[in-house]
Amino acid sequence: MPTSIDWSVILALVSGIGLAAAAGFRVFVPLLLLAVAARAGVVPLAPSFAWLSSDAALITLGSACALEIGAYYIPWLDHALDVIAAPAAVVAGSIAVAAPLAGFDPWLAWAVGIVAGGGAAGLVQGATILARGVSLIATGGLGNPIVATAENALAILVAAMAILVPVLGVLAVGVALFIIIRRVRRAKTRRQREPASLAVAA
Repeated sequence: MPTSIDWSVILALVSGIGLAAAAGFRVFVPLLLLAVAARAGVVPLAPSFAWLSSDAALITLGSACALEIGAYYIPWLDHALDVIAAPAAVVAGSIAVAAPLAGFDPWLAWAVGIVAGGGAAGLVQGATILARGVSLIATGGLGNPIVATAENALAILVAAMAILVPVLGVLAVGVALFIIIRRVRRAKTRRQREPASLAVAA
């Protein structure tokens, strides 16, 4: 006999993947929005993640979020933060996927979170590191605040969409990654052509 599809589980998983991808832009933004949504009763959390909607968690995540966003506007510090942010994003992505899976066995939720959430966060984080590296070479770091602003906006937008309209949140991540990778490739192509044009001119 055919079994019915539990769409609530699928939506929770899609929402978590969208939040995990947002963690690749900023580690604490999606966790803060998830905590606020859980506190408001919009997103149910698994019992083992009930702490995420506590007063202490909200205050801690809010403070960490503000510090993280501000730190990326400090020249050169943004690249130093990537050393910490890369593994932290994977952890945050794993939590973002596992936390909404209320009906799952805790071990299974963590397994899904690590594979799907950690993978999504790591993929996006890698793309942002690449984009900042290209910006650093092209502008000497002067263009990095623009990159930081775009990342902040994408983190908030993708996380909010992942909670409110999960499917659109995941689609937004795909579009953002496509644009980032395309611009990075264009920048690399320009840099490769410049030495050749200088050699011809000489």
